[in-house]
Amino acid sequence: MKQHRLAAAVALVGLVLAGCDSQTSVELKTPAQKASYGIGLNMGKSLAQEGMDDLDSKAVAQGIEDAVGKKEQKLKDEELVEAFAALQKRAEERMAKMSEESAAAGKKFLEDNAKKAGVTTTASGLQYEVVQKADGPQPKPTDVVTVHYTGKLTNGTVFDSSVERGSPIDLPVSGVIPGWVEGLQLMHVGEKYKLYIPADLAYGAQSPSPAIPANSVLVFDLELLAIKDPAKEDAAAK
Repeated sequence: MKQHRLAAAVALVGLVLAGCDSQTSVELKTPAQKASYGIGLNMGKSLAQEGMDDLDSKAVAQGIEDAVGKKEQKLKDEELVEAFAALQKRAEERMAKMSEESAAAGKKFLEDNAKKAGVTTTASGLQYEVVQKADGPQPKPTDVVTVHYTGKLTNGTVFDSSVERGSPIDLPVSGVIPGWVEGLQLMHVGEKYKLYIPADLAYGAQSPSPAIPANSVLVFDLELLAIKDPAKEDAAAK
């Protein structure tokens, strides 16, 4: 199945590359031209994220040209299957290495961060700082809360932010990653925390987005704005 997905991705990239070399200027005026560029761009990003950023664009174009022109294949199907398998294996090895490196870097970050003044480490390994104190109520696991947040990697790269979107979000306390479930219940309404969430309390090895590498420690600037009142919500719905 992975080989089929890879083959399909390569074919789509080839549709854009066919008939062009790296020095040719491509017009991007018509909707079809723009869509074609978008397909190539998205597929190229996808392949790069899977560790397949060294594909030979000329060879891709040659394959498309031979297929469209109904020419004889330059490689047998068995050779292609073997090549796809080798490429997939290499990509998986790269991803595994990156995952290991990310885990090691995350462990070192948390060890150093735990020594900083104002940082508290809980029994689970969650680390937090109280940025702004308040005396509002604390949410329970069954509550729905309104929050503002900015999520970052340990290098400061922002991967998600309700603040940047200009709109807070409502979410169930027990319906988020474990680090948030624990962190939210420590907070009082009106408070701002900085959460440092170990990978095993976030997404672990299963990254939900290319913007978040596997085994990443996540840093959140989190503000608890309100706890939703179910009675008022039900009344408003009626």
